[in-house]
Amino acid sequence: MIGEGVRLGRDNIVGPHAVVEGDTEIGDRNHIFQFASVGAQPQDLKFSGGNSRLRIGDGNVFREHVTIHSGAARPLGVTTIGDGNLFMANAHVAHDCRIGSHTRFVNGAMIAGYGEVGDHAFLSGLVAVHQFTRIGAYAFVAAGAMVSQDVPPFCLAQGDRARLVSLNEVGLRRNGFIEADVLMLRKVFRMLFRHGGSKAERMAAVSHSYGERRGVDQLLTFLSDSKRGLAAA
Repeated sequence: MIGEGVRLGRDNIVGPHAVVEGDTEIGDRNHIFQFASVGAQPQDLKFSGGNSRLRIGDGNVFREHVTIHSGAARPLGVTTIGDGNLFMANAHVAHDCRIGSHTRFVNGAMIAGYGEVGDHAFLSGLVAVHQFTRIGAYAFVAAGAMVSQDVPPFCLAQGDRARLVSLNEVGLRRNGFIEADVLMLRKVFRMLFRHGGSKAERMAAVSHSYGERRGVDQLLTFLSDSKRGLAAA
């Protein structure tokens, strides 16, 4: 079922028994499998109607029983999803989330309202992300993790509550990072999360030593902008 307010681009596939509804705009070459629900109103008791939107880019795959909800925030709520993402069966994206491009939500992975997931991040099976929590670009969250604080870019986290374990070296190599950059980011990870001193001191040391190298500015900006705090190392 495709609702009246839905706008579809070119070459999309919508499977049997799928529902696409609401103020939903979908780009090109997306595949929505059977029994998926895309664009439904948010599961937010404060939501009482109004302008609630969903914006989806190109080349995404939404497998069986995936649920993607539209925004709830006032005055204009919007959930956004980039390009080339894979949402495996039973994954869930709640209202007002911002999902980047080329992410992976494995079976049963879910993120609550106002969450953010950066490009190329990987959420393993049955991961649950708390509302307002961010997962950085190229981060990897291991299966079953309960994530209640931000996971920085390039890092691997696991556990209940999720803790930083190491650099996501396998993921970085798979995504085209050269060996020199991986080794550099490993040193940066240790300086930020294994050394003593205050957070500000550790960040200043990294900026001084590696501030011009690939990804370091992105990592430091993420840490500076954290409002929920960082997953413990």
